[in-house]
Amino acid sequence: MTLKVATITLNPAYDLIGYLPDLNKGEVNLVNTTGLYAAGKGINVAKVLKNLGISVTVGGFLGKDNQDGFQKMFSETEITNRLTVIEGCTRINVKLTEKNSNVTDLNFSGLQITQSDWKKFTSDSLSWANKYDIICISGSIPSGVPLSEFTKWMISLRNKCLYIIFDSSDEAFNAGIKALPWLVKPNHRELEIWSGKPLLTHKDIAKVANQLCNKGIAHVVISLGSEGAMWVNESGCWFSQPPQCTVVSTVGSGDSMVAGLIYGCVMNQSTEKTLRLATAVSALSVSQPSVGMINQADLTLMMSRINLKLCNPN
Repeated sequence: MTLKVATITLNPAYDLIGYLPDLNKGEVNLVNTTGLYAAGKGINVAKVLKNLGISVTVGGFLGKDNQDGFQKMFSETEITNRLTVIEGCTRINVKLTEKNSNVTDLNFSGLQITQSDWKKFTSDSLSWANKYDIICISGSIPSGVPLSEFTKWMISLRNKCLYIIFDSSDEAFNAGIKALPWLVKPNHRELEIWSGKPLLTHKDIAKVANQLCNKGIAHVVISLGSEGAMWVNESGCWFSQPPQCTVVSTVGSGDSMVAGLIYGCVMNQSTEKTLRLATAVSALSVSQPSVGMINQADLTLMMSRINLKLCNPN
């Protein structure tokens, strides 16, 4: 049986990606432009999944006035488009990578969603949600959508599709976890913000992840940057560490990890192999300027270089 996958991005963006040796605040900075890409967290997940050979549908919002870049990308990649087109322009975010691999994100606020827009989107998305086995909800909540309405929609979506994967931050993360998605993927910093304290060790991270599990979230995967990732569920805690990689850009590395998690689930892999795979996909993504291109031979080799171990959170 082939599992059907959809991703939802409520606040997509064109990512303007550039490189400069050092970012000097208050000065004129000459940036080497890498490219302008139709993106957004769930869109990035869909790109990687499609490159891995998984058919995927995208939903969410898209601005009517500058949609051509997205429509072109969907046509070229054969990603199925269920985005709700509304008045206005999809935002342009700026991602600047320095020579030390630090990335400065300039994320703009995005589309203003009216009550009518939200009603149309929720009605539409709930009408097709039960046709998918896995739905991934990624990214921020656009202006105009009350947090309580977002939670309510996610609960309705979860009742249509058992396997909801959620990746967001700040207030959106807090609103989303109230719906008890099947899997959440915060990064280290996002988990610290949720817990309200520094998480200095893997043991600290695992303990806070267990708090989310105890609320009724089956799986918590924490992306740890160059250190790798941790997967916590009722069966235990696994830690995966990639080899040292040459970093071109870390833009979309977390989204690539989410795609790897979904790919492992679609391929009916164990927790351990899925975590190894997701860590490898994320590690490969940092060696390229844009999101989405994963070579299967490179992936197999990288998976063999991932150090995976079972750890004790107590």
